[in-house]
Amino acid sequence: MGKGQEWRSEADRAYANGAFIAGAEGYPPRWEAAAAGFRAAMGARARLGLAYGPGARQRFDLFLPEGEARGLLVFVHGGYWLAFGRETWSHLAGGAVARGWACAMPSYTLAPEARIAGMTAEIARACLVAAEAVPGVPVVVAGHSAGGHLAARMACADQAVPGLRRVVPISPLSELAPLMATEMQDKLRLDAAECAAESPARLARAAGVEAHVWVGGQERPAFLWQARLLAEEWECPWTVDPGRHHFDVVEGLAEPGSGLVEACLGGLG
Repeated sequence: MGKGQEWRSEADRAYANGAFIAGAEGYPPRWEAAAAGFRAAMGARARLGLAYGPGARQRFDLFLPEGEARGLLVFVHGGYWLAFGRETWSHLAGGAVARGWACAMPSYTLAPEARIAGMTAEIARACLVAAEAVPGVPVVVAGHSAGGHLAARMACADQAVPGLRRVVPISPLSELAPLMATEMQDKLRLDAAECAAESPARLARAAGVEAHVWVGGQERPAFLWQARLLAEEWECPWTVDPGRHHFDVVEGLAEPGSGLVEACLGGLG
């Protein structure tokens, strides 16, 4: 794996995930197959490609439970703000839907076309439109990796997501400054001002919004640090999921009885 690989910088090595996960290349095809199967099985309870804005990627899929929804979980995908879309992760709605919750999964404009601040605004808009589609219920926003960053941003005091009760950032990037030293910076175009404005660990959490940070025990040290930093700054619980790495830490979302789904939905709705 990544042990003998040459890196442009130590930061690139620190934030590399796939290079340190055995069989990493097999995960995306499995995710896509599971997602397609889930959408097919949901039938009419899968409302696909709903618009929350005019952009090509400003769309979300909404998965509905049988009967009236008890709440709304919004899941924001990762990919370092550079890759993936909602279609790869549909199956992760399974746990919430089985517990009687609706689940919205938005895509958003990626870098370099968009800056991270713009993505924050897009996800805020997606949450608003999704909440209008499932009105009058508690809202939870979860996200993975870069999506964990965007989920955390929804809980910051400068945002106002209607009905938001809790965020669950999974393996989040809560402090953006280290990424300025990575090769990704060529597309992310971060600067000091954007890092200050968009790093959740530097921002106050909105009153009345709970947070629970989740991270895999086998993650890269940089991600364990990022998760702990956010939990410490926000004085909120954090869970280190034993044996989980960056690619499989989200799998619990598909299982209604998992600890991760309980962290998201427990005590609400």
